[in-house]
Amino acid sequence: MFECVPNFSEGRDESVISEIIAAVKTARVLNVHSDPDHNRSVVTMAGSADGIRQAAYDLTACAIELLDVKGHSGVHPFIGVMDVIPFIPLKGSTMEQAVGIAHKLGEELWKKLKLPVYFYGEAAKIAERRDLPYVRKGGYQILKQEIDDKHRRPDIGEGLHHTAGAAAVGARIFLIAYNVNLKTSDVDIAQSISKNIREKNGGLPGVRALGMYLESRGLAQVSINITDHNETSILKVYDQVVVWAREYGVEILESEIVGLVPAGTLSEEIAKHIKLKYFSDRLIIENNL
Repeated sequence: MFECVPNFSEGRDESVISEIIAAVKTARVLNVHSDPDHNRSVVTMAGSADGIRQAAYDLTACAIELLDVKGHSGVHPFIGVMDVIPFIPLKGSTMEQAVGIAHKLGEELWKKLKLPVYFYGEAAKIAERRDLPYVRKGGYQILKQEIDDKHRRPDIGEGLHHTAGAAAVGARIFLIAYNVNLKTSDVDIAQSISKNIREKNGGLPGVRALGMYLESRGLAQVSINITDHNETSILKVYDQVVVWAREYGVEILESEIVGLVPAGTLSEEIAKHIKLKYFSDRLIIENNL
């Protein structure tokens, strides 16, 4: 069994989102999280090696048919309509197998759909591309300008798809996507908190963060990825956000989990402490398998 968490660039049109998700026939869809400000949908699905690879391909083919990256807008960074496709080994599977699935899918996406692919995480073929933000640096608009530069050429394919851009396909361990919404519309505060907590600026190990303004809700958000929950827990991240929020004189409105999290990382008690917008045992991936 493998988990796959494709992120595609549509979070507003429910009919389009439903049509893209309906393309999945060979894996089980466990969770869908769509956000209008990010304008992005995160799908969590699980299946066998062949089934999960085919499901990722079918999802991508449908997204390419229905979406156009040239007209896309949203606060979340992106390089294509099917922006990111990570594979995660579940119990009984190995990272080496997940890497193999990622590489095979990448070849299929270029051969059959002419979608150029960057490999990241454990599937990276260039050391710097292990880090997804490096692959996605500057987003689609900058990539479009630099696509012919040696350091920005895709691992498979060439140029950019005229409507779909490019895709980042990878293999990794569990990642927790976690957002904290602030009781302020001042995005500068969210950006400052993000800078203070992320690893690359001397903050928490395995934490990436961005500050964003959510227009539909009129508030600022600290959008966080925890790349190693064994090193830094959700609780620790939340408490650190609280420390900096107090420093800037703002309160926490709520927090939210994007997708699913592994067992042992979240409980009802933790959910209350971090002001989680919604909690259910179904947020634990193992409870859905």
